[in-house]
Amino acid sequence: MKKEVIGPSQIFAMIVLFEMGTAIVIPIGLESGHAVWLSILMALPGGVLLYLIYNDLYRQFPNLIISGYTRKILGKYIGWPLSLLYIPVLMFNGSRNLREAGDLLISASYDRTPILIINSIMVIAVMYILNKGIEVFARTAEIYFWMMMIMGLVCNGVVIMAGLVDFKNLFPLHYKDWMDALTSAYPNIWIFPFGELVCFTTVLPYLKKSGISGKMGITAIILSGFLLCFTHAIEISVLGMDIYSRAAFPIYTTITLVNVADFIQRLDALVILTLIIGVFFKMSIYCFAATVITADLFKVKDYRRLVVPVGVIVLFTSFISAENYTSHLNEGKVFLKYFLSVLCAVVPILLFLVHLIRKRFGWYRQP
Repeated sequence: MKKEVIGPSQIFAMIVLFEMGTAIVIPIGLESGHAVWLSILMALPGGVLLYLIYNDLYRQFPNLIISGYTRKILGKYIGWPLSLLYIPVLMFNGSRNLREAGDLLISASYDRTPILIINSIMVIAVMYILNKGIEVFARTAEIYFWMMMIMGLVCNGVVIMAGLVDFKNLFPLHYKDWMDALTSAYPNIWIFPFGELVCFTTVLPYLKKSGISGKMGITAIILSGFLLCFTHAIEISVLGMDIYSRAAFPIYTTITLVNVADFIQRLDALVILTLIIGVFFKMSIYCFAATVITADLFKVKDYRRLVVPVGVIVLFTSFISAENYTSHLNEGKVFLKYFLSVLCAVVPILLFLVHLIRKRFGWYRQP
């Protein structure tokens, strides 16, 4: 079978779509108050640094995914069970993205449609694209990247044209606001969405040219950070912090207020489409990462054989993970603090440091 490969523009599109995902739709960094946009900018350098660690590990072990070089660096007896922990965490986070998409679609337009149907359709689409292979998935991302950019430009443009923006909701920034923004940035926004790029440790080995991984990845992260910052700043400037913090989906609430000359209005369909595209790509990458790590650990030759079981688990986990959306959000805070932060930041940094020490002192066994 011909090895699948991904081009530079495709990895760029995948990272941007993944970073935007659900982060552009749900409220983030609420601890920082009206300085959410500042928190995103503060977390951006940390996100770039974290990606540089992922990229360095990839450059050191270009043919291995994270479960492969974890075993090589820490040894089989520590590396194998540690790698195993990634599988349930990745599937659970994928199910959370699915849950958020289903809740928005039901609350916005499909209130008479069972959530099982909505989530099942999305999971079937994910299973279909992953069965086609990562190369086809990357080409699809390249196309939908431009669709997302155009829809984002239209949505933010009409909000500004409608005269809804009030920059008084963003300022002033006092010393306490800066401290709150920094506290919110690390670890919350640093991990969600930037730390979630740990999934790309399973994608980078498919790059056609390994040398472009750093430049394209960093550029994509910086673009994503500025887009998220701008979008959430627009939402807060329109809604005010009180409504922004209480809205389940601030971007949807913002776009429903648009009315330009009684002609341009009811643009909420663009927000719904943005969420569907973002969740589709983010959940697909989570499922892909879970399948290839499982295939690597359990010696399955073709990861595509595991796509359906992983998709089914993600689907049903999205129903049983939380009773309602409020519980879902509270659960997410605990999950980010105790699980995501460890597997997205602590473990990769540990691998990076241990590898440097073993390489420096020649502690790797020679073949």
